[in-house]
Amino acid sequence: MTVRKSMGEGPFTQGARVPRPSAFAQYRALLAKDVRQELRTREMLTSMAVYSLLVLTVYGAALAQVGDKLQIVSFAGGLLWALIVFTSLLGLNRSFSHETESGCLEGILLAPVDRAVVFLAKATSNLLFLLAVELVTVPLFFVFFLSGAALPPTAPFMVLPLLVGTVGVAGVGTLLSTMAIDTRGKDVLLAILFIPVAFPLLYACVSATGVALAGVEGTFATFWRSLALAGAYDVVMIAAAWGLYEFVLDS
Repeated sequence: MTVRKSMGEGPFTQGARVPRPSAFAQYRALLAKDVRQELRTREMLTSMAVYSLLVLTVYGAALAQVGDKLQIVSFAGGLLWALIVFTSLLGLNRSFSHETESGCLEGILLAPVDRAVVFLAKATSNLLFLLAVELVTVPLFFVFFLSGAALPPTAPFMVLPLLVGTVGVAGVGTLLSTMAIDTRGKDVLLAILFIPVAFPLLYACVSATGVALAGVEGTFATFWRSLALAGAYDVVMIAAAWGLYEFVLDS
């Protein structure tokens, strides 16, 4: 009886339950997993960096005959965001490659982890990787194409649409890349889904970036309107992705 009682009162009883980690602990563990995996393999960062350099080379060949740098400034916002979007699509296609190839995604689905936390961790890791690539490609874009142009004092404001737009690209792209994860032509499908869905965000960010680079007096109100539109898009679409991610991931 004494042995039975001591076993029943021990820490390894049959009815004992391991406490479930908090949402922040789950988020921190999933984010650390993605960051460690990327720092070990560097697949996503390397592919995006090389692709962005190739796009810059194509831009250089296409704009080689443009002698006046001011002409490039007038449409530099569109060129820059085309570079960011296509580079982001390449990276988002690789964001779930490790989980699908190693069977890690099935383990995450079997673990007692909130699906919304999985979305937040994956979107945050994608955001960090996209920002890391932009820290390299955006200065190179300026060095290659705008180094001889007289930029206005409002040019540093372009950091705001770049940041707001990248947040939206990472959030919406994470949801859409999860939807296309098991499809045969996921690379093409992600682009087909992403461009129409993200068009309002891209339109607003291109407009705000172009106004900041142009610096025309009396037009800066357009910058704030476009930035507000991009911010509203981020709030609505990321909230929708947060709510829908459980159904998308489980399906």
